Amino acid sequence: MRVKIHTEGTNILLILLLILVVINLSAWMFIRPAVIPIVFSAVCGVFYLFVVNFFRSPRRTFRGDRENVVVSSVDGTVVALEEVFEPEVLRRKVRMLSVFMTVLNVHANWFPVDGEVLLVRHHKGRFLSAYLPKASIENERSTVLIRANNGQELLVRQIAGAVARRIVTYAEPGERSNIEDHMGFIKFGSRVDIYLPLDAEIKVKIGDKTVGGITEVAHLATKSRLMAAETCSADHHHHTHRT
Repeated sequence: MRVKIHTEGTNILLILLLILVVINLSAWMFIRPAVIPIVFSAVCGVFYLFVVNFFRSPRRTFRGDRENVVVSSVDGTVVALEEVFEPEVLRRKVRMLSVFMTVLNVHANWFPVDGEVLLVRHHKGRFLSAYLPKASIENERSTVLIRANNGQELLVRQIAGAVARRIVTYAEPGERSNIEDHMGFIKFGSRVDIYLPLDAEIKVKIGDKTVGGITEVAHLATKSRLMAAETCSADHHHHTHRT
């Protein structure tokens, strides 16, 4: 696992460093006794390291079997896992899995599945605490629809929070999604929802910690299971029609 500074933070860190250098030089030149600028510089140093830590961008390699696997898009804690009706894009019942990030987590977002990006849409909204259930439909958010390699569709939603006011989405319609690639970035604490097919096998529970691009959160139905389900549905429809 290799860690570097995310491009989203490069300019911020440079500007912040210049500001802190100017402030601290002024403090050392004009403030006495010396213990005051010493303490001030120490506090500034800790603050700067905190911001550097926030913008860390690890490169991660998934070591498991990639077929039908769904990985967490972010580092954080599973805060919701429930059956819901998704009204904006899928317009059907799905299983929603939500992971909440604190300001201490890595804030890069990974693609949850290998597949193809079908749609990217930004929704304006409020900035409620991302921990609240209604944040999924009321907050500023960005939605990415992906068709997995097995043909099933799932939705990933980056959600702004009370502190996070900036969502960056790199995904573009028509491009391939890869679970080792960054899908986007959310600046400061927030959450990401993954809307899964109802027949997906869930691998986590509420309270579990996840690692973006690594933790397996679900397995999609295999192609054979999907074909069997479609055949069963067609047979039922045919039988009903004959009856």
